[in-house]
Amino acid sequence: MNVNDIEQFNQYRPLLFSIAYRMLGSQMEAEDMVQESFLRWQTVSTAEVQSVKAYLTSVITRLCIDHLRSAKVQRETYVGPWLPEPLVSDQPPGTDRSVALAESLSMAFLVLLERLTPIERAVFLLREVFDYDYSEIASIVDKSEANCRQLVRRARQHISAQRPRFDPIPEQQERLTVQFMETCARGDMPGLLSLLADDITVWSDGGGKVTAARRPIVGADRVAHLFITIQSKIPPGLVTKAAWVNGQPGLISYLNGQPENVLIFDIAAGRIQTIYAVRNPDKLQRIPV
Repeated sequence: MNVNDIEQFNQYRPLLFSIAYRMLGSQMEAEDMVQESFLRWQTVSTAEVQSVKAYLTSVITRLCIDHLRSAKVQRETYVGPWLPEPLVSDQPPGTDRSVALAESLSMAFLVLLERLTPIERAVFLLREVFDYDYSEIASIVDKSEANCRQLVRRARQHISAQRPRFDPIPEQQERLTVQFMETCARGDMPGLLSLLADDITVWSDGGGKVTAARRPIVGADRVAHLFITIQSKIPPGLVTKAAWVNGQPGLISYLNGQPENVLIFDIAAGRIQTIYAVRNPDKLQRIPV
């Protein structure tokens, strides 16, 4: 393999990671799939590859489908709610990104994808998020175009009613997140209730390794009481900072410099609709320290 072959692969590395992360909901597993794709790329006679993008997309998609099938038992035995591994960035989602691409990174969307079979997930993402033609998708997943259209239609039906809807202005989202943090710190119950949707839901992922609610907590009163209680028990040395997580406003709590907890917020109509709390230490390993 020459330098040009490596440069060709690196050109598509961000795309491959984007596909794999949305398929798997894990940075670590997505990076593994990208590395495995590179190893396979090294064994190919690149002169015979008509489209590098199509070839690499096919490789990463098939690897992810196989991995999801093998990981199904692990998800079924997971302790408590399963949430994707948080993806942290320093900046809010750019206005130049497509709506579908930004939406597909959100926690709510990634959780919805868990309802689809691996092949449905692959076809749906390639078509709806990454805008591949049905002819390309058919070749990638080794299905007919008609079958791929049917799979996409079925996937839409599964998740369309619950697709996330967020306030479009990042500044408003960020302001509400900071208000949430400050209101909790003051122990201001009425102030906190004013920020929460009446039917707000909190999902907490501890993976059975740390303390976390094993069932969703629903309702503004219960959620406000939960966070006020948590605030009263915060250990010395805990520091919480605002961040952008999966393209959404979030809070990262550090204990003695190490990530302890990540909160991600669904915000719509000026209220917090859902809070995702990722506490499983395995999913916090790539959070910036």
